[in-house]
Amino acid sequence: MLRSRITRFLTVLTGAVLIASCTDSIQSPTSPTGAIAAADHRSRGGETSSGGSSTTSGLSLEALWWDHEYDSVTVSKTIGPSGGVISVPQTGLTMEFPVGAVSSPLTITITADRRYVAYKMEPAGTQFLKDVTVTQSLLNTTLAGEPLRTQLYAAYIANDSTQLSGRVPVAELEPSKTVFSTTHPDEPQAEVWIIRHFSRYMLASD
Repeated sequence: MLRSRITRFLTVLTGAVLIASCTDSIQSPTSPTGAIAAADHRSRGGETSSGGSSTTSGLSLEALWWDHEYDSVTVSKTIGPSGGVISVPQTGLTMEFPVGAVSSPLTITITADRRYVAYKMEPAGTQFLKDVTVTQSLLNTTLAGEPLRTQLYAAYIANDSTQLSGRVPVAELEPSKTVFSTTHPDEPQAEVWIIRHFSRYMLASD
């Protein structure tokens, strides 16, 4: 009996050591409050990963700034069942709609915030049948050329009238990853996230 218990203990201990050694090289996603399971997944050198969105309660984050103010920037395009891509060249945003994301042609409008890395996406309330991939270049933001010191989050804001100055209450964190430069591994190049519905989104940090 004693030998059986010792064998079982050693087996569990060995498994724990193996798991710990495997995770040493992975940046584990963390929640800014520690109270929710964050949806952030990091990548270096362009490798990708994703996870499920996290509904938040009482969470507030600080919006990322553009490196300069923009005048009115709005792009519209019709996306059909065969999918397509919408780009906002001025701000470096790209949205990829896979085949079957919408069941019928839909005219989509994206409006960039003047000061913050944030967008209103319309028609508000639209639900997509498949994951839509959003890529935001960070070259036009205050992070350009700087090492990343805080984790980035793709955050859903339920109220379109919410002011983005200071700490902003968010309703949901979306599955996201930060893509880093291959030549300067600490410098972020882009943030990529997944959405399934439209409203207002921002990139933010804790």
